[in-house]
Amino acid sequence: MASLGVNIDHIANVRQARRALEPDPVTLALLAELGGADGITVHLREDRRHIQERDVELLRATVRSRLNLEMAATPEMEAIALRIRPDMVTLVPEQRQEVTTEGGLDVVSQLGSLQALVSRLQASAIPVSLFVDPDGHQLEACQASGARWVELHTGAYAEAAWAEQPRQLARLEEGSFVARSLGLRVNAGHGLTYQNVEPIAAIEGMEELNIGHTIVARALAVGLQSAVREMRALIQNPRRDPLFSGSTP
Repeated sequence: MASLGVNIDHIANVRQARRALEPDPVTLALLAELGGADGITVHLREDRRHIQERDVELLRATVRSRLNLEMAATPEMEAIALRIRPDMVTLVPEQRQEVTTEGGLDVVSQLGSLQALVSRLQASAIPVSLFVDPDGHQLEACQASGARWVELHTGAYAEAAWAEQPRQLARLEEGSFVARSLGLRVNAGHGLTYQNVEPIAAIEGMEELNIGHTIVARALAVGLQSAVREMRALIQNPRRDPLFSGSTP
């Protein structure tokens, strides 16, 4: 049964649009936990477009579930992670011009530097996850990096046309199988919604789904606690639609 990590970046987006004090992502993280969130995820970007360093510091002091810090593999972010000590670091690719993370980390081409970074973080008792596409070569490189977790990028599945979704789901099922056969633990996220999350939650071995935008959007109508409860119910009791009947190898 997968757990739910609630990404609160989009709450900070609203605040930063006016350079104001509200809505406060730290306060609303508490409401997400009260609604049943198993963890809180934030992406501290190099350009600080939404989450700020002070937010991460306050979240570290107040989050009572788990704090997952998404970050680029840079010396600046490493120093922040080692100082703040989140419960997990997820290394993600980052481009200044993108609206949101657009693809998985290319672990193959950066293996040497990632091995060193993963080693330093995990030596400080901070587990590391790598955000990657469900590609066998990338997953093998993740194992070689020393990371203990991967987060499978679900964007291609989430953005696929209805007829293409089963194929993209099968890629994720295979990716989960390959990752687990390599000794890696498996999370997933990106673009998941109330409408498409259940087949992903039903993948064998899936441990946590990190979801943000759709929960924050739903919260505008029903409140954050209710929005989190609704998503958590879908993840913990997913329907197994016969249209998505692909099986794990």
